[in-house]
Formats: sequence, C-alpha cells, structure tokens
Amino acid sequence: MESISHHQMRNDSAEVLRRVAAGETLVVTKNGLPAAVIGPPPDGTLADLASRGRLREARKPAASLLTFPRAKAGRPTAEIVRDTRGPW
Repeated sequence: MESISHHQMRNDSAEVLRRVAAGETLVVTKNGLPAAVIGPPPDGTLADLASRGRLREARKPAASLLTFPRAKAGRPTAEIVRDTRGPW
C-alpha cells in the first residue's frame, strides 16, 4: 500500500480520487505518521452492514410507500415552513 502525505492529498486531490476510484488504497500520512487510509468503498455495503448486525431489513418493499394516501394541507408550503421555523 502506497503512502502519500497530507499535503500531497490536499494539493492533488483529483489525482488521488482517480487512483482510489481505479481500485488503489492509499495511506495518508501527517508529519510522517499514518493518519488515514483512503480506498474504494467495499462492494455490497448493505450486505456487509446486515452481516454485522448494523442494518435492519425493511418489513415491506419500498414500492409500498406509494400506497400512502396524500393529504392536502389547505395552505401554501411557504406558510407551513414559516410556522415551523418560528418567529426568528
């Protein structure tokens, strides 16, 4: 795994992101010491979270959200937002 300095990451961020998007993983150093590891996201992030118990599966499919009845507010959205935000 290649190391790059914080300074290099900051100045060449587009190149660093291109390399990471291509699959490289880089160690970012600050004052010569490892500070972070930057790499491509893992495949199957949702499956990974579920396997670690960090994700709860949906009880219903997302398409079921379309069955919620819509209600008319009876007043303009701007007025509702103004009321929600208060007199500030």
